[in-house]
Amino acid sequence: MRGSNKTAIAPARAPGGLAGRAIQGSPLTITMYQRILVPLDGSATAECGLREALALAQAQRSSLYLLHALDSFPLTLGAAPDEAADRLRARLRRYGEDLLGRAAAAASEAGVPSVMLLREVATGRVADVILQEAVRIPADLVVMGTHGRRGFNKLVLGSNAQAVVHGSSVPVLLVRQRETLVPQALPPGSDP
Repeated sequence: MRGSNKTAIAPARAPGGLAGRAIQGSPLTITMYQRILVPLDGSATAECGLREALALAQAQRSSLYLLHALDSFPLTLGAAPDEAADRLRARLRRYGEDLLGRAAAAASEAGVPSVMLLREVATGRVADVILQEAVRIPADLVVMGTHGRRGFNKLVLGSNAQAVVHGSSVPVLLVRQRETLVPQALPPGSDP
């Protein structure tokens, strides 16, 4: 195609797949991400991930799969009596349901279809549940907030985001919370 201003684009999948349907249909619309998995834990960083996923889903006409992994692994260690562990597990479940309900309401308000997923982590890591759900759905993208920990904190606390990035078979978009800067008072007589 040397000397030509035409560009040839090969479909990402065989005809009949997503690219084939978009080319055959009218008007031409290509949705890159149809199913977006959004893990939520109630943190400010997860909220940032949700906001980014909502904006992306609106632009792509995608569905969100809102996931809360109820981490009951510490309860299985027998640190608490069974009755106390059951009460705590019920409270954690209600918290997860409320969290997912608020996220689903935000999606509905934005005109984005969503599915709520509440999964219990009895053994293993939360990241493993995220990876399993990404395969089960099957998700086209995972959008999640990250604390962006480095050094010793990352070593000690671990990173679900890092484990998901390294273990995922689909793209992962990590969203960091923007740091808010607190203006410093200037000493009297100084110029800004």
